[in-house]
Amino acid sequence: MPKTPFYVNLPAEPRSCVVFASPHSGRDYPPVMMRRSVLDDHMIRSSEDAYVDQLFDCAVQFGAPFLHAAAPRAFVDLNRSPEELDPALISGVRRQGHNPRVASGLGVIPRVVANGRAIYSGKISLAEARERLETWWHPYHRSLQELLDQAQRRHGQAVLIDCHSMPHEAVAGIVRSGAPRPDVVLGDRFGAAASGDVMDRVEAAFVTAGFRVARNAPFAGAYIAQAYGRPSRAQHAVQVEIDRALYMNEKTIRPNENYAEVRHALRAVIADIAGIGQQRMPLAAE
Repeated sequence: MPKTPFYVNLPAEPRSCVVFASPHSGRDYPPVMMRRSVLDDHMIRSSEDAYVDQLFDCAVQFGAPFLHAAAPRAFVDLNRSPEELDPALISGVRRQGHNPRVASGLGVIPRVVANGRAIYSGKISLAEARERLETWWHPYHRSLQELLDQAQRRHGQAVLIDCHSMPHEAVAGIVRSGAPRPDVVLGDRFGAAASGDVMDRVEAAFVTAGFRVARNAPFAGAYIAQAYGRPSRAQHAVQVEIDRALYMNEKTIRPNENYAEVRHALRAVIADIAGIGQQRMPLAAE
């Protein structure tokens, strides 16, 4: 099993109200899972936000903490509600209404990876599913809320940047013919998870660094943005989705020739976003 449910990098001086987090870049695949999986070591990584933890790890240099998962998304999905249990995978779970994520196999304990490929040949027990939640899901979220609480106590506000990557073809359906494809999709659940000031600042940071940005389509923010975005309480959450093809070969899951350049550009973005807290920019509650 992974040695720890998460890793947290803390700045020497916590001078930012921003918390960066990556829930899907974990790659400590438990041997017990791999023995039961019908997928090989490469194929099971297809839904992983590979290298996102490396792309954002400079956050501590700008006074912001960085939390990232150890366990992989295929083992437990930290961006799902713990109630999103899949009866098609987990024995003893009752069907409760229609949840499109669970129905497609992408509940909190995933049944499939990218392109709908099944992870297991059979079911797992409800006891095993609950153990995964208790051991990996809950510790990550307790740590995340603690970091946000600390930021708010120090700075009077907290901003969560929820870091993800997206398949290159993910935005194909929303791009008009001939229109430029966005490099980054920012999600604030259409204003419910973050104030307009925060969202504008995050978007401006990416645009200034040369990235093309879209908002809320096709990704408006999932469980984490919904659970932690509380603008009226000065706690904001913005989901960031970066096109994987910018920095990696999606087939081989290896950095491509642009990796260093993209990482350098993101360093400027991270510095700018972390500056929200350092400059104590007034944030309007919505």
